Amino acid sequence: MPGPHPTEDDVGFDLDAVLAAVRPLRSSIPADCHSAATLGTEREGSAVLLDESGLLLTIGYLIVEASDVTIGGTDGYPMVAQAVGYDHETGFGLIRTIEPLGVKPLKIARNLDRIEQDTPVVVASHGGAVQSLLGNVAERRLFAGSWEYMLESAIFTHPLHPRWSGGALIDRTDGTLLGIGSLFVQGVGGSGGEVQGNMFVPIDTLAPIYEDLVKVGRSTKTPRPWLGMHTTEALGHLVVAGIFDGGPADSAGIRVGDLVDRVEDTKVESLEDMYRKTWSVGGAGADVKFGVIRGSRGLDIFVRSGDRRDFYTQPRRH
Repeated sequence: MPGPHPTEDDVGFDLDAVLAAVRPLRSSIPADCHSAATLGTEREGSAVLLDESGLLLTIGYLIVEASDVTIGGTDGYPMVAQAVGYDHETGFGLIRTIEPLGVKPLKIARNLDRIEQDTPVVVASHGGAVQSLLGNVAERRLFAGSWEYMLESAIFTHPLHPRWSGGALIDRTDGTLLGIGSLFVQGVGGSGGEVQGNMFVPIDTLAPIYEDLVKVGRSTKTPRPWLGMHTTEALGHLVVAGIFDGGPADSAGIRVGDLVDRVEDTKVESLEDMYRKTWSVGGAGADVKFGVIRGSRGLDIFVRSGDRRDFYTQPRRH
């Protein structure tokens, strides 16, 4: 782990007590699940305790389609846990241990308007101060991922924390939770690729879906239309980089290497633009017209979108 590591003199709270709420997480995923090919069958990261009953928040890709989940206890032994809910639009996942952890939960920051460039933070994975870094917010901006994912105001930090998955972004002044670690990012803060850092899902996106995730395991609002394809921006084009086997795009005949030129007969200029136009057509199940370029030909392809949840193995709720 690189430094600098936080000490009590660097923060305005009980450092050991706050960092104890960041627990190790391990999950196992059956090899025949769709996500196993890209995310693996054994996953490790962190989860953050939200209440004394054992409810923890993590990044969803650690637990999607998981058959077994464990959380590291304070005695060093794993505690059995179960997936409670997953939300693709935010990327959050909730889990609960079978027994209480006996650790004080982390408080959630209620207002993130003050979190801007140069805000001092602690970036923490499980393992206490030696697995945590003193850092700063590099920027807040829109983030669009190739896997049909977009955040309006993601939090980007530096320096890079090498164990970011499910880690906690903590306000250095009061010890409240600001976000959950999602990605490694090259070129944060407009550095042109020179500065490495992390992307965090802001915690204020949890409140609107929290009750739904706890009660039914997912958001109850109408799901967005899902295409089942990965799209990247390259050399001024939107390139289909991957297709979900048996998904909507696959069934419609879209191929890897196709260039997405139009959505509903309107030119698209960026990944953000493509997502906004696709999602404006309607909810999951809507037919979306794509204009693609394949070699030297232009094609119109209608994709009957789906609900992502129908294509993934859902956790057993007890």
